[in-house]
Amino acid sequence: MEKPAVTINAIMELMGSPEEHVNKTMDMILVKLKESKDIEVLSEKVSETTSIEDRPFWSKFVEVELGFKNMDDVTGFCFDFMPSSIEVIDPGSFNFKKNVMDNLWNDLIARLHQYDMLLKNLHAENKVMKKKLGAVEEPKE
Repeated sequence: MEKPAVTINAIMELMGSPEEHVNKTMDMILVKLKESKDIEVLSEKVSETTSIEDRPFWSKFVEVELGFKNMDDVTGFCFDFMPSSIEVIDPGSFNFKKNVMDNLWNDLIARLHQYDMLLKNLHAENKVMKKKLGAVEEPKE
């Protein structure tokens, strides 16, 4: 990739169990980042895996500096990798055509509709299962 049009710092965090799963998943995320044709990994700092106090979970994060050709690729990264935070390093300001914001907002709306439909389906399935469980009599002892 030539000099990136947009450079960001991003932090991606994981929490889960067991510890090996958290480490393996972080490794997979880094591989996927590096294999992406739309993302240039400029640097990475991976934390040690730490246990979560009073919980059976492990936590790990990575801070990466990433380069992108355009704003649409930054938006795609945010949707695909769900970073905890991003900070634009370069450029210091943006001057872009309205279609860039149209694309961003339409992508956001599409993702929100996708999540809304998923929640509605899960809610409907939950109601059906509760109804079926209510129809099952408790065994008498």
